[in-house]
Amino acid sequence: MSRSLKAAAGAAALLCVGLAHAQSTVNIYGLMDAAAGSFQMAGAESTSKVQSGNMTTSYIGFNGSEDVGNGLKVTFAMEHFLQADAGTAGRFVGDRFWARNAYVGLATKYGEYQFGRTTTTMFVSTLMFNAIGDSFAFSPSILQVLTPQTTNRPAGAQMLAWYGDTGWSNSALFKSKSWNGLSVNLQANLGEGGANAYGRNVGGNVLYMNGPLAATVSYSKVENDVIGAPAGFEDQQTKQVGAWYDFGVAKVFGQYTAVDTTAAVDTGTDIWGLGASIPLAGGKVLAQYGHAKEDGNAVEKTNKTLTLGYDYNLSKRTEVYAIYMQDKVTGYDTGDTYAVGIRHKF
Repeated sequence: MSRSLKAAAGAAALLCVGLAHAQSTVNIYGLMDAAAGSFQMAGAESTSKVQSGNMTTSYIGFNGSEDVGNGLKVTFAMEHFLQADAGTAGRFVGDRFWARNAYVGLATKYGEYQFGRTTTTMFVSTLMFNAIGDSFAFSPSILQVLTPQTTNRPAGAQMLAWYGDTGWSNSALFKSKSWNGLSVNLQANLGEGGANAYGRNVGGNVLYMNGPLAATVSYSKVENDVIGAPAGFEDQQTKQVGAWYDFGVAKVFGQYTAVDTTAAVDTGTDIWGLGASIPLAGGKVLAQYGHAKEDGNAVEKTNKTLTLGYDYNLSKRTEVYAIYMQDKVTGYDTGDTYAVGIRHKF
């Protein structure tokens, strides 16, 4: 091989090495959750079924980053909800494909900026400070704060709750670094003239996690992407405080949320919850009680939900669980749910 050809081959090899270093690292990950049992919300009929995403909504995701120097990293994530019981896409019919997350961001020494569809700060605070976490089937906190019109109760038994969803499209999110356990997250989005847009959404939370103690203060004002808004809807403001303390023999949780909706008829819902997680025999006993009282409508309602369960670790990535939930709403028959399930992270 001539000297010029060798030089060209060497340059090409160096170029390939340089391109390899410049590429993003990409991770594939996700979670599959499914349970079988008898499911019944207050006022509804009991239904026996296999159901996906009871403890955590099933999903698959891709994320990665690229170090661009000077302490900066480009980040991205695309995460898709799915229903393992039926092999269908999304959380429900008509859901966005990348509904969990779809953003590109920039990580700095002060924190990370994300642009796209990002997880809402109110959802994060709600799931962190109750014993059942982000369960849309069993957690009283999630059911009472985050699921208006979607709890499988009859229309008259449904409670007013937060309209903000678990993710905001067309959003910007700043997630600060932690300073001695203290961090701040700020989020906003634009309606962009959408059919359900009444303005812009803003929100944020402060998180403190240091040793056995953790706490949060969270706020949001929702004005767009509102499904099922009441007549004359203007906005909905939500305030929340929560805390947990780990005593070793038990972790105890407390949470309070106030949801106020400004519309032709102003309404408000006060929600509080208490819970505990107790380590036992390779797993943990879970208990969470939630109480929601709705004011402003012609018929005022109270919802009381109690969940008891046991979550056993088969491995670092796989758990099996058994759950009982009792759901009560003023004026309706009590609903009782019994289920066993498995949750696997990959």
